[in-house]
Amino acid sequence: MDVGGPAAQMNGASAPKVTGAQSLVMALEAIGVDTVFGIPGGAILPAYDPLMDSTKVRHILVRHEQGAGHAAEGYASASGRVGVCMATSGPGATNLVTPIADAYMDSVPIVAITGQVPSRSIGTDAFQEADIRGITMPITKHNYLITDAGAIPRAIAEAFHIASTGRPGPVLVDISKDALTAETTFVWPPKFDLPGYRPVARPHGKQIREAARLIRGAHRPVLYVGGGVIRSGASDVLREFLELTQIPVVTTLMARGAVQDSHPLNLGMPGMHGTVAAVTALQKSDLLITLGARFDDRVTGQLSTFAPDAKVIHADIDPAEISKNRVADVPIVGDCKDVITDLITAVRGEQEAGHRGDYEQWRAQVAQWKATFPLGYSAQDDESLSPQYVIERLGAISGPESVFVAGVGQHQMWAAQFVQYERPNSWITSGGLGTMGFSVPAAMGAKVAQPERTVWSIDGDGCFQMTNQELATCVINKIPIKVAIINNSSLGMVRQWQTLFYNERYSNTDLHTSHEQVRVPDFVKLAEAYGCVGLRCESPADVDTTIKAAMEINDLPVVVDFVVHRDAMVWPMVPSGVSNDLIQTARGMTPAWDRED
Repeated sequence: MDVGGPAAQMNGASAPKVTGAQSLVMALEAIGVDTVFGIPGGAILPAYDPLMDSTKVRHILVRHEQGAGHAAEGYASASGRVGVCMATSGPGATNLVTPIADAYMDSVPIVAITGQVPSRSIGTDAFQEADIRGITMPITKHNYLITDAGAIPRAIAEAFHIASTGRPGPVLVDISKDALTAETTFVWPPKFDLPGYRPVARPHGKQIREAARLIRGAHRPVLYVGGGVIRSGASDVLREFLELTQIPVVTTLMARGAVQDSHPLNLGMPGMHGTVAAVTALQKSDLLITLGARFDDRVTGQLSTFAPDAKVIHADIDPAEISKNRVADVPIVGDCKDVITDLITAVRGEQEAGHRGDYEQWRAQVAQWKATFPLGYSAQDDESLSPQYVIERLGAISGPESVFVAGVGQHQMWAAQFVQYERPNSWITSGGLGTMGFSVPAAMGAKVAQPERTVWSIDGDGCFQMTNQELATCVINKIPIKVAIINNSSLGMVRQWQTLFYNERYSNTDLHTSHEQVRVPDFVKLAEAYGCVGLRCESPADVDTTIKAAMEINDLPVVVDFVVHRDAMVWPMVPSGVSNDLIQTARGMTPAWDRED
């Protein structure tokens, strides 16, 4: 397999003598890498010497390896290219475990390169030794332990191929220190063969035709769209399919922006904190056209009660996902872009033959649910700041061309609900793993990938304190992200559960970040200590002015401390483990839709 890049085509006879470390850097250059996020250390140190001389690869020195991994994720999610992170052996490598697991759950293509102790010391519990290959085996698409310098180019080429094809995901390349220092020859492009790795892209025509038949015969169909549509770059063909069929659509947390929020058939996000219209449409549907989604528990609620009357068309590039949680009536293995393209052809053919689905009554019904139960929130009686209002105004003022990168918790759900997403890749978050601390470094990576766009990190005061040291990285490397801290002085989502299910016993959720007497820490002072611009907003009247002031600063990172009401809750809500039929609105009542219609 040819994985050629811009590097000179070298054969074995004329290849120069280099070290394994030089070979590694040359391979990264040849495959088109322009950015690596990392931290040097003993075992990986040989690679950092030739990296210093590279004119093609920019290395960004982060402050924690977890930040390197999340930055690589943000870079990949914003650009669609493979993100790269690098760390040394032992604790350096284990600090990458969380972002690797995060990337695995959310199908983000990254390559993690780690140093390892010399091959003769492997297995001896040497200083800073960890079996990172064994540790990450369950959370990578594939991983390598390289002890032969000559194998480095092939491993890098294979790693990038595996990470970016089929269902995208993380690949780890662990290289022993003696392999990095040994003399070898550099040959590019390497030839490789991967027995057993044959990802299917093109769907089977028979399954497409059967899907078109079910779509034609359905009365209450719903397009259930997941993150696979984003990863495959299928948003344009999805919108074409939507216009052709006029079927209502829901977009999961990972698919926000795959269909414009302004589209009248977009019912919003389904699931635990989804819209009433989206949750209800799925429950009442007779056909789920599932594209790049995996029937995650946060969407389905109690699985046995999810969409009980619906047949299922399930299209996914990963055959392991199909019928894993919900049995598919029509399983389609293939890339979402190819699947949707073929469905357009098949459905258009049905329509031209006079076989057109009749969904008019269904569209009227879901439109009624959407109008009756819109997303909303109430202003606080004490005139304190509503977090939903902050995020709503942030989205409106910054605009749809911006990128919004959320951490995990209440602020994440509000950002998914109250920012209007009009294009793919404008929303980046940690979905499957739910990793606190994701936002700031991921926003940094997204800004490196798309420096022309405004990038907002929407973070909670709890999440922010896990990785805010990467602000130093942003300042030094001139990466002017903007951070909106939704500061409720609490681990907000945990506090919400304590309010609802633990009799308001607030055990260990008070963070003391917005107490009037002592703020621990004072986020404005912290931002300034890092060399950022620090702003604070505590009044609804100042929200627009503060956001506009942040928008005008583009040469430094900006941190805005939005001090919000601590008891605001995320609504609607389906309590964990119960049927989606029990969705509750802000008034604490189950919507009274007609269960017979």
